[in-house]
Formats: sequence, C-alpha cells, structure tokens
Amino acid sequence: MIDIALIGLGKIAKDQHIPAIHSSKKWNLAATVSKNSTLECVQNFHNFDDFLDNQAATRVVSLCMPPQFRFEYAMKAIETKRHVMLEKPPGATISECHALQSSARQNGVSIFATWHSREAPMVPAAKAWLRGKKVRSIFIEWKEDVNYWHPGQDWIWDAGGLGVFDPGINALSILTEIIAEPLHLVASNLSIPSNKKNPIAAILQFRHPNNATVTAEFDWRQTGDQIWSITVKTDEGRLELCDGGTMLRIDGQAIQGGNEFLEGEYPRLYHKFAKLIETGGIDMDLAPLIHVADAFMIGTRKLVDPV
Repeated sequence: MIDIALIGLGKIAKDQHIPAIHSSKKWNLAATVSKNSTLECVQNFHNFDDFLDNQAATRVVSLCMPPQFRFEYAMKAIETKRHVMLEKPPGATISECHALQSSARQNGVSIFATWHSREAPMVPAAKAWLRGKKVRSIFIEWKEDVNYWHPGQDWIWDAGGLGVFDPGINALSILTEIIAEPLHLVASNLSIPSNKKNPIAAILQFRHPNNATVTAEFDWRQTGDQIWSITVKTDEGRLELCDGGTMLRIDGQAIQGGNEFLEGEYPRLYHKFAKLIETGGIDMDLAPLIHVADAFMIGTRKLVDPV
C-alpha cells in the first residue's frame, strides 16, 4: 500500500477524500496536517514543515485546502521529492500551476490536477456518444444554493476563491472532457454581490469551430431543485447529461450503465493517482481553469444584492 498524507481536513476531505482512501486497497492514510482538526489512528501535524521534517516515509500528499493557499504547500512537497495530488481547481492562477508542473518534472515526481466531475458515472458514455458527431449547440445550466453547499465558507468569496466558478468549473471540466473540438470564451457576464469580491452568477458564451452556439449559465442563488445539466444538440440527436453527470438521456431516452469501474468519483481519482505514481506520470490538464481565467479577464461586471 502507498502511504499518503492529507493536507487540510475541511469538508471535502472528510466527505470525499478520507472515505475514498479508506475504501482502497492501494492507499494507507498515514498522516494529516491541519491547524484545527485531527484524526484518530494516524499521525497528526498542525504545521506542514513539521510533517515534512518528521514523516520522511510518507512520499505522497493530497492537498485539500482552498486554492489560495495551495501553491506554497505543493512546491515544498515537490521539492522534497513527494508526489502531489491537487483538489480542484489545481491553483489560484495558471502561472503557478505551470510552475508546479515544471518543478514536478525537474524533481522526478508525479503531480495530478484532479477534476472529480469528470469521474461522474455517465461522462464516459456521453463522450463516446458524441464522438464523430457534428455539434449544433451546447447549453450548460449549473445552478445551486451556495448557503446549502458552502455554509460559512468565506474563502469562496475572497480573491482566488472563484465564487460561483467553484461549482461552475465542474461543468467546464465535463465540457472539456466530452467535447473534442477546442472552445474559447468570447463573452462573460458576471453578477457580483455588492459586499463580495467574486461573482454569485455568470453567463458565458464560447466560440465553437463549427459555429455551434455554446452557452453556460452558473448561479448560486438557486432554491428548490438543484440543477447540474449539459445539453448538446448534434446532427444525429440530442444528448442530456444531468445531475452532474450521473444521468444520461439520448433523445429523451435514459441510457443505462456508465462508468462502473470502482464506485464514486473520488475512488476513481485515487486509483488514477496510484497509476500515475507507478508510471512516473504527470496529469496537469488546465483547460477548465483557463476558461475561468478568461471569464474574469473579459467579464463585464454588474453589482447585485448583497449576500
């Protein structure tokens, strides 16, 4: 088994990373680093440098803290010859992601920028069905209640926290996985609460090489049913990928099956990470983050009600 340390013990670590590690025959959770939390039956550190100095046998780390603070930890891990797994988004800026990838190559370690929504069960089937078809339009609707999913998490509103793009980047990670043609952003409309730094809603428009209409709507003010859907119209029918990639319909008919390899998005991510380490590979696909960076660069901004 591979010893791994979790750096950060927030909600995502407790809800997803810890169960995925414990359910795997490939991984052993050997240590944690957190300023405020500890786990039973593992060695716990409150300082990352203490972990690096005293846990020499653990050569793999999974970074689960917010993106604004991740670069320094990742670089220190890489420079001490440790393999690194990054929660999404892999960094607060594109340039720091490039720096981490370059350092990983120089130090001969693996680095993995994870996009958990790509591991949703029906994403591979959607990608396979779209292969070779001419896309006519794409519409993404990703709307959820920020108060339910991120209670008390102020970092999401700070610079580098992405705002509504924290969930929206999940949709973009699926989009860039299932659509073969390169897309680039041409318009971005951002709605920013008057008391926050990041958007609570966004409407994006992309240019497709076949002149297909590509639009994404992200909104954190959704009440009632939560919506995570991607609809693609092609010359051979209509694809609907719903519930964040867990349900697929073709021309209104539900498709059964899907990605049955392991159960759950995070167990599949950890399986892939183990393979990367075994082969000395690097996986730093930045396509979703580039779209988000473009949205901030060319976005028109309007102030909306405070939250």
